[in-house]
Amino acid sequence: PALFMENARKGSIVSRANSIGSTSASSVPNTDDEDSDYHQESYKESYKDKRRRAHTQAEQKRRDAIKKGYNDLQAIVPTCEQQDFSISSQKLSKAIVLQKTIDYIQFLHKEKKKQEEEVATLRKDVMALKIMKVNYEQIVKAHQDNPNEGKNQISDEVKFNVFQGIMDSLFQSFNASISVTSFQELSACVFSWIEEHCKPQTLRDVVIGVLHKVKSQLY
Repeated sequence: PALFMENARKGSIVSRANSIGSTSASSVPNTDDEDSDYHQESYKESYKDKRRRAHTQAEQKRRDAIKKGYNDLQAIVPTCEQQDFSISSQKLSKAIVLQKTIDYIQFLHKEKKKQEEEVATLRKDVMALKIMKVNYEQIVKAHQDNPNEGKNQISDEVKFNVFQGIMDSLFQSFNASISVTSFQELSACVFSWIEEHCKPQTLRDVVIGVLHKVKSQLY
């Protein structure tokens, strides 16, 4: 009985100790959970900071690229360097740089078109000169093959008729194209007439027409 009473007393003490420990444990805050929440919140804030920093860097790069583009335009476009007196002490705005760039591109397009037209005209002149060259080579070859053929058969009168026919044709176009109201207008008309009616191909057609006419009169 004494041993039984001693064991019962010890069991009661252990039971009360467990009860007190359980109550104490329930009253103590969960430090592990709080640490986990704290680290998670810190991670979230760090991630937001990284995203904000990355966005700021990307935005800065974009602005630097735009600034460099405008600086390159000002260096390339000649008119951006020729500032007006009223804004010579001010920095060109982006709108002015863009407008001057557009104007310069339009100017280059016009110059390109003008040069293409000039090249086309020169190609026509070259073609006409090649045709005249071939004709003269044929004349020289025919004369070399038959040096005595046609000698003393063409009179001076026929030569004069050919020359007169060519000059008459040119004078008709000259008289129809020239205005003599002022010397300036006369000069402009003369140059315009030369460019239009004195091209190799035009002169060739005139000479051929005159020769056919003289030939029909002779034969």
